[in-house]
Amino acid sequence: MAKLKPGKRRSVSSRAWLERQLNDPYVVRAKRDGYRSRAAYKLVEIDDKFHLLKPGARVVDLGAAPGGWSEIAARRAGSSGRVIALDILEMKPVAGVDFLQLDFLDATAPERLKQMLGGKNQGKADLVLSDMAANATGHRQTDHLRIMALAEAAAFFAREVLAPGGNFLCKVLQGGTEASLLAELKRDFATVKHVKPPASRTDSAELYLLAKGFRRGADSRGDNEAR
Repeated sequence: MAKLKPGKRRSVSSRAWLERQLNDPYVVRAKRDGYRSRAAYKLVEIDDKFHLLKPGARVVDLGAAPGGWSEIAARRAGSSGRVIALDILEMKPVAGVDFLQLDFLDATAPERLKQMLGGKNQGKADLVLSDMAANATGHRQTDHLRIMALAEAAAFFAREVLAPGGNFLCKVLQGGTEASLLAELKRDFATVKHVKPPASRTDSAELYLLAKGFRRGADSRGDNEAR
C-alpha cells in the first residue's frame, strides 16, 4: 500500500483522500490507458453490459469535465457519430467532441445544445449521459436535493431530444431517486433500473439511473423495473 511522504502539512481528510487515490486501481489504470479520469471506467463497464454506445451514435454528455465519459463516447461512437459535451467547468479539447462551457441550469443551455445537435427538426440524440453533481455540502438532505434537481433537469432535457428507442443514463444518490422522476421515466421508457458499476466506490452513495428504449407517451405497462 502506497503512503504519502512525510514533510508536507496536510489535513487528515486531505491525506486520506490522497492515499486513497494513490492506491486506487482505477486511478492507476486511467494513467496507464491515457484516460483523463477513473470515471471513464464507470461508463465502460455500464456500456459493456448494456450496449448504449453504438457506431454512429449521437450522444450528449452533461457534466462532462474533465472529459472521461466524452472520450469513451467519442471512441465508441466512432467517426460517424457525434458527441456534444457540456460542463460549467473548462474542459480541454477531446477529439471528436464539441464542447459547450455553460451551467446546464442556465436558461439558455438546453436550446444551445439542441442547436448543436442540429436544430428543432433534425437535432435528435440516441443517448443522453449525465454525470452532473453539485459540490457536496456534507449535509445529506441538502446534497440529495441538489443532485436530484440536476437529475430531473437532465431527464426533462433527455425526453425533449431523444430519438425513438434512445437511452438516458444519469447519476443519482442511493435511496434518493424521487418517486415522481421514476414514474415519469417508466411512462416514457421501456425499462428503468438502477445500476452501480464496479468502478463506483463501494463506500459511495453514488448510483446511476438507466432508462432504455425511449417511447414518449407510451403505455407504462411494458417491461419496466426500478431496483
